[in-house]
Amino acid sequence: MAFDPQLQALYDQRVEQGVRPLYTMTLEEARAADLAAIQADSGTPEPVAEVTDESIPGPAGPLPVRVYRPAGEGPLPVLVYFFGGGWTLGSLETSDAICRGLANAAGCLTVAVGYRLAPEHKFPAAPRDCLAGVRWAVEHAGRFGGDPARVAVGGDSAGGNLAAVVSLMARDAGGPDLLAQLLVYPNTDYLADTASRRENTDPLLFNDKSVQWYWDNYLASPEDGTDPLVSPLRAPDHSGLPQALVITAEYDPLRDEGEQYAARLRESGVRVEATRYPGVAHGFFAMSGTLDAGRRAVEQAATYLRTAFAGATTES
Repeated sequence: MAFDPQLQALYDQRVEQGVRPLYTMTLEEARAADLAAIQADSGTPEPVAEVTDESIPGPAGPLPVRVYRPAGEGPLPVLVYFFGGGWTLGSLETSDAICRGLANAAGCLTVAVGYRLAPEHKFPAAPRDCLAGVRWAVEHAGRFGGDPARVAVGGDSAGGNLAAVVSLMARDAGGPDLLAQLLVYPNTDYLADTASRRENTDPLLFNDKSVQWYWDNYLASPEDGTDPLVSPLRAPDHSGLPQALVITAEYDPLRDEGEQYAARLRESGVRVEATRYPGVAHGFFAMSGTLDAGRRAVEQAATYLRTAFAGATTES
């Protein structure tokens, strides 16, 4: 392996500390450890002009959302963001640094949606909650200086999966209309049998066992895995979906299925930009305080969104 030097330093530190894989912990331990690791590696959270916590109606009860408003005159475009964590871990705190960075760099109102977690709430709770969050963001964007006609979705890992799934759901439901999707190392296929799944087995990194642990928590039965709202790669039709930026990592068991999804979108006539970051592992997008590659990826995402939003303004 040829790790990025900064990832190698982090890896060596994990060896010295005897870091345990999350899937060997209790659920409570794993959730706490995941948040602590992300906060340690995400750097100092950027200030934004305004942060508002709200409670919104969800399919099965209230859901928390957090709205980040950058400085600048509105109406601002809107990004609805879904945190990662294998549908099992994560919270609004998990994606706080990412959302602040994207809000500032892309100049967009960013709405983070606190969807229900597995195994307490299995599929389809998460995608239903996320679609509710998008609909709320469109309906209430104006309250926060947002433009409901320019809305994108995004997320990392399981959040990337949910962004892809919500894009399918919104298309098939006739709205809301979405402008773009930001998919950062997304899960796209429960049945993936890829080289990246087989090769990435290191217990000190997100690995093949991590992937299976999350799937086992998320799904009530293996049969659910073929549902396109679980495995968006298996959707029968990908045409008419919003343009996409797909970011993958070299040392990531999800690398190949993310890149397969980018290829499938492109084959279906969707505009796609796909970038594999060399030398880094799954999770690097949330590590911009530790890895330069993470900072570059966030900057790339922000530039992509800014361009997509500006194009919508030009075309309208």
